[in-house]
Amino acid sequence: MSQLISIIQRLQTMQNAEEHEEVQQRLFEVNGKTLCQVKYFPASGTFEVEEYDKDNNKQKYQFDDIDIAAIEIFDIVQEEKNPS
Repeated sequence: MSQLISIIQRLQTMQNAEEHEEVQQRLFEVNGKTLCQVKYFPASGTFEVEEYDKDNNKQKYQFDDIDIAAIEIFDIVQEEKNPS
């Protein structure tokens, strides 16, 4: 659960920097492997999660809710840590 909280805190930090009106971005990694990049667009208040798979293909998802974005990132990280 603490991992989900830390993801939410990172996303909140991105939101709180919105007075700069620049797109904020963060990478989420496990063991040095970049799993996804998250961008926050202050003009629209939305998050974009760009997920990288093992073949370096990219999928983008848009979220207007911080909790749903955090859960998606958490799921991506957990899949890497605990492959089925």
